Parts: sequence; C-alpha cells; structure tokens
Amino acid sequence: MQTIKLKEKIGYGFGDMASSMFWKIFGMYLLFFYTDVFGITAAAAGTMFLIARLWDSFFDLFVGLVADRTKTRWGRYRPYLLWFAIPFAVMGAFTFFVPGFGEVGKLVYAYITFSLMMIVYSMINVPYASLLGVMSSDPKERNVLSSYRMSFAFIGSFITFMLLQPLINKYAGAFDSTALSVPGKISTSPIGWVMGVATIGAICSILFFICFLWTRERVEAVNETENEKASVKQDLKNLWHNAPWWILVGTGLAALLFNAVRDGVAIYYFRDYVKVLYEMPGTGWDMTTIYFLTGQAANLVGVIVAPAISAKYGKKRTYMIAIGIAGILSAIFFYIPNQIHWILLMQALISLCAGYVLPLLWSMFADIVDDQEVKTNRRASGLIFSSSSMSQKLGWAVGAFLTGWVLAMFNYNPELAKLGLEQSAQTIFGQRMMISLLPAVCCIIAFFGMMFYPLTDKRVKENAEELEQRRQNK
Repeated sequence: MQTIKLKEKIGYGFGDMASSMFWKIFGMYLLFFYTDVFGITAAAAGTMFLIARLWDSFFDLFVGLVADRTKTRWGRYRPYLLWFAIPFAVMGAFTFFVPGFGEVGKLVYAYITFSLMMIVYSMINVPYASLLGVMSSDPKERNVLSSYRMSFAFIGSFITFMLLQPLINKYAGAFDSTALSVPGKISTSPIGWVMGVATIGAICSILFFICFLWTRERVEAVNETENEKASVKQDLKNLWHNAPWWILVGTGLAALLFNAVRDGVAIYYFRDYVKVLYEMPGTGWDMTTIYFLTGQAANLVGVIVAPAISAKYGKKRTYMIAIGIAGILSAIFFYIPNQIHWILLMQALISLCAGYVLPLLWSMFADIVDDQEVKTNRRASGLIFSSSSMSQKLGWAVGAFLTGWVLAMFNYNPELAKLGLEQSAQTIFGQRMMISLLPAVCCIIAFFGMMFYPLTDKRVKENAEELEQRRQNK
C-alpha cells in the first residue's frame, strides 16, 4: 500500500477547505441574509431550503453514478474539481445578489439561484468526496486523509468567519452611501453581501484548482472491466440492500441536523438574546463571529485528535461517546446564565465533541465502499460517497427548514430588528430552544442509530486485506 505524501494530503484538504468556506456561509448566514437583507419571511426561506435541498440531495446520487462512469486522463473524480471551480464561485455571488424585484419575483429568483448553487455544489463536492476512496486502499491512511480533509474544512470555516463580516461591512461602507455602520453588528447592505461572498468565492476557486493539481487517483476496482460494465440498476440495487449504508446515512443525517440548527439560529440568538455589542479592535469581529470562531477552533482540535483516539478505541465507540457528550452539553446549554464567558465555554466544549464526529463519519463511508466491493465485486465509490453529500444536504435542509419555521412559529419579526426594537419573549425562548434542546434531541437519535452500525474495526481491516489480496492475484 502506497504512503501518501504530505503535499498530497494538504492538496486534498484544500478541496474541503473550499467547500466548507461556502458551506458555512450557507449554514450560518444564508437564512439571516434572506430574512434581513434579501427581504423574504423566515417561513418562506425555510420552505425553500427544504424543497430545493430535498430534490438536490437525491441529485447527488445521480452525480455519483455519473462520476463512477467518467473516464479521463486525470481520473474519474479529479476532473470535476477543474471543470466546476469557477462556476462554484460565480453561482455563490448570484445567490447573494439582491435583485430589484417585488416579493414574488424575489422568491422566484431565490429558488432559482439557490437551486443552481446546490447543483454546482453537488457537481464538485460529490466527486471530491469520492476521491478519498481512490487515493489509498489503506483504512488507516484514509482515516488520516479524512482528518486532513476535516482539519482544512474547519480552517476554511475559520477563515470565512474571520473575513466575511469585515468584508461585508467594508464593502458596504465603500459602495453604499446609505448603509448604516453599527459597531458590533453585521451590515444589511446588499452590495456588501454580494461583494463579500464573491471575494470568498474567488479564494475557493483557487483552492479547488490546487486540489486538482496536487492529488492523484490510485485505487481501481479489482475487476475494472466488470466495474465499467455494471448497470445503474445493479448499482442502485446493491446500495438499497446495503444495511451499513442506511445506518450511516441516518446517523449522519441526525449529526448534521444537530450542527445545522445550532448554526442557523446563532446570529438571531446573539442579536436578540445575548445582545452584547462588542467589536474586537482591528478585526471587525462582533460577539457572534467570536462565538463562531471559538466553535471552529474547538472543532479543529477535535478533528486533529480524532484519528489517534479512534485508532485506540475504534471508530464506532469514539463516535458514540462524542455525540453522546455533545447531546448532554447541548441540553445544559439551555440552562446556563446569559453571560458571554459561559456561552463561549459551552460552545468550545460542544464543538470539540462535534469535531470528533465528522472525520469519523466520512472515513466510515470509505469503509462501506470496501465492504460492498467484497460482497458484490463492484466498487461504486462515487455513488456511495454521494450519500455523504446527500446526508449533509438533507441535514442542512431539514435544519434550515426547522430554523425558519420555528422562528416563524415563535413570531420572529425582521422589521423589529431593522427598527432596533426587541423581539418578544416568546421569540427569544424559541431561539434559546433551537440552539440547545433541539440539537440535543438530534444527538440522541445519532447515538442510538450508531449502536446498530455493523462494520467493526476488525471487519474493516479484514475487508482491506481481502481486497489487497485480490488485487495482487489479478
């Protein structure tokens, strides 16, 4: 088994760094953008997220099937990084553009641009995720690659939080004479948002190009001829009967829903409940940004130590312990005092646990690829890894839908925010519940779901050895 050099590990990490920079903008800022900048209701935005993401999530399976059947001199999956790097950035800017339409026209524009953005995201992210399964056949090496991927993803998120709000506020001040500048608050100027996101998008395109240049595809199916002739119907049938896949998609969906709800309500929670007007000198960061940065730093620590801990205690056990503790701490979060040091401390502890979970989740999908190949003699990396993107999008879709509708249910009124008036006590209670108790329920679901996951570390090792032996005997 070939050892992956450091440069290639970093190059692979750059791919998810780029994806994560936009993903965090979508997860933590997009609902706020639609309600307080773009001008549609929280319920309308939440419904749009659910509808657009539901069909787009299943579109990921189509992308996986196509990628598995792509054959170029660069490989099956790497070419997509090259082809869709620039469309990725362009559609991001269009998504955060505010047209001069009426209410209905704006909603139609939001549906179209958001849906197209998710299509482009699928076309680059599904092949990127599938790349993990063909860079190395060694389960331990994949675990390390997955850790690099998630480490750079959190670094990307960290950079987004460092740059986005200062960029938005600076562009608003430079190009919008009507923009109000309030220290400690993010601007609602449309030009500030589209220019800020466009700048982040340009960085993402460069990172995707580097990922394409620095990575290589090495692993082929044991029977490559049969692999190429396999029908879509047979691939889907194999996936339908893959019990570990179903379990991992379900638990992954719950874990990602946990993140989506916590992240989506954070801006509202800080502005309406915490209400600490602070801007760090020389940075432009308010307390919401500092809260996000604290979480990303703790996530990164969890990602870095996850391979060593999972190597000692096993992926399944480590996942269950981490998600269980995250659920307990999330429930406690509801009862802590409204004091910033308590809030930041709990954010760090919860995010540390979440940092353990995500690299294990993506590494397990690679294990499922091997397990299915042992059973069926068919290596469907793209299809199986597309499910990781599918569960990510479904988790975010349901999370954003819940966030938007629960805000509406608790009578959130963006007009009050624009006038500088307080939200009702009922609204603030809903925000507190969404950042604590609702994520705790998601953790409970993920914990019990993982109890039924059948791929032990012993079985994963046996599968890898079996496939390596088959390749040697070709």
